[in-house]
Order: sequence, then C-alpha cells, then structure tokens
Amino acid sequence: MSKPAKSQWDFGELFSPAETRKVLSVWELTSDIKRLLEKQVGSIWVSGEITNLRVQNSGHVYFTLKDVAAQLSCVLFRGTSAAQRALLADGKKVLLQGEVTVYEARGQYQLIVRTVEMQGVGALQIAFEKLKGKLAAEGLFAPERKRPLPQFPQRIGLVTSPTGAAIRDVLNVVQRRQPGLEVLLAPCRVQGQEAAGEIAEAIRLLNAFSQRNPATGIDLILLTRGGGSLEDLWAFNEEPVARAIYESALPVVSAVGHEIDFTIADFVADVRAATPSAAAEIITEGVFASREFVHAAPAMMQRIMRRKLEYETEQASSLAGRLARLHPRRKLNEALQRLDDLQASLLHGLKTAARARRLIFENLAGRFWRARPALHLKQRREALRQLKKRLQALGPEQVLRRGYSITLDADTGKVLRDAARLKSGQRLRTRLAKGEIKSAVE
Repeated sequence: MSKPAKSQWDFGELFSPAETRKVLSVWELTSDIKRLLEKQVGSIWVSGEITNLRVQNSGHVYFTLKDVAAQLSCVLFRGTSAAQRALLADGKKVLLQGEVTVYEARGQYQLIVRTVEMQGVGALQIAFEKLKGKLAAEGLFAPERKRPLPQFPQRIGLVTSPTGAAIRDVLNVVQRRQPGLEVLLAPCRVQGQEAAGEIAEAIRLLNAFSQRNPATGIDLILLTRGGGSLEDLWAFNEEPVARAIYESALPVVSAVGHEIDFTIADFVADVRAATPSAAAEIITEGVFASREFVHAAPAMMQRIMRRKLEYETEQASSLAGRLARLHPRRKLNEALQRLDDLQASLLHGLKTAARARRLIFENLAGRFWRARPALHLKQRREALRQLKKRLQALGPEQVLRRGYSITLDADTGKVLRDAARLKSGQRLRTRLAKGEIKSAVE
C-alpha cells in the first residue's frame, strides 16, 4: 500500500518547534507586496469609468476608476500634460496607462496614471482632443485675438482643391451676391498625408503675396473643403495648419465640412462658417446688404437735400429778419416812435396835472365860499330862528295860553305835581299865561 500524499497544509510540520518563525513588520510586508506588484504587474492599460475626481492645490489629481464589479484608486501627478488632464471628468469612460503600485502610508494599491485616452473613440479622436487641449492652453483659440472681417472686401485668397465641390459652391455664391469680388486661388490638396503641409504653405503664400503687393493686396483668406468623414477632414486637424492660421497676418475664415463638423482649423480661425456656401455669404454680406442702401440712396439723397434746402431757407429768412431788425432806418424809426410816445406821455401828463390843479382850485374856492362870514352868520341866524320856533312850540308858555297853569314851591321854585305831598302853610307860586298868583296851603 502506497504512502498517502503529504498535505499542502501540514500544520504539524509548519509549527514544528524546531523551526524558527519569521515575523515581518507592516512596512516590510507592504514593501514586499509593492515590489511584487511592480515586478509582476508593472505597466498596464485599464479601462473604466471615472468617479470621485479631486484636484488638489498641489496640482495632483486623484480619482477612482470603476466598473460593475470593482474599483481602482488612481493618481495623476502634476507633471502630466494639460491635454491629458483635460480628458478627466466624473462619469467619463477612459483608457488609462500606468504602473500599479502600493501607497504604503495607507496600505492601498493604486494606479499611477501616465496616459489618458477616451474609451469608445478611435485614435484620431484621441489625437484631436489632445491637440485641441494643447493649442487651447497656448491661447490659439482665445476670443480676444479674433479679428473682424472687412465689410467690403475687394479680393480674397481661396485655399482649397481646384477640383472639389467647395470651390464651385463658393464661386456660385460670389457670382450671385458680389460679382466684382476677385478670388485668388491657392490650390492644394485637402485630403491625404501631404494635405496638411500644402494647406499651411498655401496660407503662407497668400500672406506673402499680399505683403509684396500692398496696392492689390488680399483682404482675407477663405480656407474650405466639402464634407467627409473624420479621416477625410483630418488634414484640417493637424498642428501645422493650426499654426499657419494663427500666424496669418490676414483674417482667416474656416469652412470645413458640414454644419456638424468641427476641426482644429475652425477653432483657430477668426470666423467659422458651417459650410463653404455659408462662408461665401458671410464674406459678401457687406456688399450684398449695401445693394438695398444703394437702391434707396437716390430717394434718401432727395430727402436729405430737401431737408437741407428747407433748413437753409429758414436760416436765410432768419438772417433777413435779423438784418431788418438791425438796419439803421429801423433804429431811426424806433427812436422817432419812442419820441412820439414820450411827447404823448408829456402832453397827457400836463393835461392830467392841469386837471388836478383845477380840481384843487375849485375845492379851495368852494371851501372859501362856504367860509364867508356874512353867509355863515345868516345861516346861523336862520338856524337859531328855527330852533327858537321849535322851542317856543314845545315851551310851557304855549300850554299856559291854552288855560293851564304851573304851581311851584315859592321858596325852592320846584314844580309841584302831587297835592298829597304839600304841607299846611307851605307857600306856593302859581304861574298863569299872564302873571303869577301867590298863595299858601291851608
């Protein structure tokens, strides 16, 4: 009978008294695990969704990469390019390249990120986002550097393929809206490996031509091509084209692809148009809009001249009126009229003064007439006579003449009215119409 196999976990042998145990510190164990991970795993690519993104003041970025079953701590240190950092955001699905290691202070394994790519897009889209972030950081897209287009361009430079649909669209719109606009073509390929270099060189050639011929220089450059896939439009996403647009002394209009297409050239250009036809309309808008102004100009000029004539007529009338008011004859007439007014006022004043003097004299004469002594004495006598008559009419003599008498106290002369109040022996004096009677009371 064979001997049974030895168990993998032979605890008796493991804890043999003869064996000496090896005890590790936490740091030693963590360091061993770190070396093992870095050696066995090393640099890897991993995909997942970003969550818990934190940007520290130090510039380091910490986040968690997760999927449906697990999560991984990640760190992107400050030295990583801005284009890589711009791709990080909560909820984004990304591809990360980096080294797996252990953060010993926490005993936690993590990924030190070296490269960031967007998950689910091709290499061209990743390159697009990287270059876009890089150029944006350098200020090539800054709004303050965008230049306005000339309102009435006379000559433009056209950078496109001479056989493509874009040039036909542009020329058709120009012919319809501004036939007098000169178009100087700088032909180039707009697709393929050599296209980016030819586009950049065409932009530089048009700038050089404009500088050498200032009298017949170019007003702006139109960079355009028709629609296509991302690969077809890729020449307009390359850095040489972006640099040539940025360095151009002439304003650049970019019209690449259809309305939904955006290229790096669109972001760097001074003006972006949705299509080649839209770009031509933008360029010719000033002249096209001025047609209505030119059409209405004669009527407007007539209105202006009529208003001007009315104004000048009014001004002439005003000046004539002022001249008439300032003429010496006008001043003399005004002085004569003033003299007449003063003369009339003087005569009126003299008449008024004479009338006042006459009234005063008449009043004084009346007062003097009324104040004559003879007339006054006569009037007083007449008044006295009238009073005397009234007094006589009311006096006791008239009563006595009618048969009445008045009895008085002989001693006091008081009129007696009550017989009961008389005393015996009291002496009385009775006055009749003629004479008096003396008596005594019995």
